[in-house]
Amino acid sequence: MEFNFLICAVAALIPLVIGFVWYGPLFKNAWMKEMGFTEESMQGANMPLIFGLCYVLGFIIALGLMPVVIHQMGVFAVFAGDPGFNEQTGEGYKTFTSIMESHGHNFRSFKHGTLHGGLLGFFTVMPILAIQAMFERKSFKYIAINAGYWIVTLAIMGGIICQWL
Repeated sequence: MEFNFLICAVAALIPLVIGFVWYGPLFKNAWMKEMGFTEESMQGANMPLIFGLCYVLGFIIALGLMPVVIHQMGVFAVFAGDPGFNEQTGEGYKTFTSIMESHGHNFRSFKHGTLHGGLLGFFTVMPILAIQAMFERKSFKYIAINAGYWIVTLAIMGGIICQWL
């Protein structure tokens, strides 16, 4: 299993790009209304800091998506603790290598990554956001806008990571 820093760096941009479109032309007015924001209240924020931190957090999300969208990481985890694995010796390493030679590219597509990223968004992020929103007395529209953003964002990030990492 090789790590590609560049692909994670690209995937980390996706929340910013999708957010620009989602909370801009697509849902800006509805989102601002649900949040109780006005154009004036949106002024004065330290946007370089916000965008920088969002990028760092996007990179962390990309790292967390890897084992969700790349099934071979589960196989790696099964054998990684075996004696001699890190030295590329032993039965565990031989079995892992054999499995990777025959199945290492299975389910490594953009389509498959988008499926798993979207499922993570729907079955994990959406319920978390919904639970929090209900206690904050937010509307269904608020939940739909924000959960929709994360489902789309995680789907695209998952596709990029699964296809090219």
